[in-house]
Amino acid sequence: MNDIWNPWHGCKKYSEGCENCYMYYLDSQRDKDGSEIYKVKTNFNLPLKKSRDGNYKIPSGATLRVCMTSDFFLEEADEWRKEVWEMIRTRSDITFWLQTKRAERVLNNLPEWWGDGLENVIMVFTTENQKRVDERLPILLDLPFKHKGIMCAPMISEITLGKYLSTGKFEIILVDGENYEGNRPLYFEWVKKIYDECVKYNIKFDFCGTGNVFIKDGKTYNIPKAYQRVMALKSELQNPLIYKEKDIKIQPRCKTCKRRFSCNGCKWCGKCN
Repeated sequence: MNDIWNPWHGCKKYSEGCENCYMYYLDSQRDKDGSEIYKVKTNFNLPLKKSRDGNYKIPSGATLRVCMTSDFFLEEADEWRKEVWEMIRTRSDITFWLQTKRAERVLNNLPEWWGDGLENVIMVFTTENQKRVDERLPILLDLPFKHKGIMCAPMISEITLGKYLSTGKFEIILVDGENYEGNRPLYFEWVKKIYDECVKYNIKFDFCGTGNVFIKDGKTYNIPKAYQRVMALKSELQNPLIYKEKDIKIQPRCKTCKRRFSCNGCKWCGKCN
């Protein structure tokens, strides 16, 4: 089971990958300002919530992706993060997937009891271009985490990770394009290059999505949000390839809807089944 836990919401744009931030776009559709940062009180203690029978609502063995509408090491969340660390330590039976662009803030914002890290935490740095790769990954290499990953998203230029992957310190690499209001293209050749590097060093690779604009063999494809994961899986750039053609299902979308290129099956219009 994979779920999302947003103990706080909102973020400040930080680097080139933030230009067309999906969270800002989704907030704008609700007449909200994505730069407003606040604690999500109704969901803040999600890992500790229990059902009426006394069992945790998030079951043992689950993976929680944390702060998908913010940044885990956002400065404005420093006080809230202290409570989150305690919840992560308490729920040692589930995996917490942490992501950040703020590499330089991580070391000084770990709890005093951290030591060499927890077995149930994976730290993932987001790197959108080679500049940010070479800026952030050397920091991650030296940080006290037992599990580490790299998220190239939105990938806005060609990237090479070979010298970092050769260290053997990374478990998973993910690549995604830019979606919703984004129009910076993702090239198949860029994805293939990182895929080949992961194969070389026997590291798990996940091509998460193509983004809105995907270019392959000189041809440009404009891909609605709902199909981006599907098309990424069809590319067969997965290591190991665990998805089969029969497992890929395409949800039909309304051809005339003005939201058809950003629709994610959200059911706002009531027409998606």
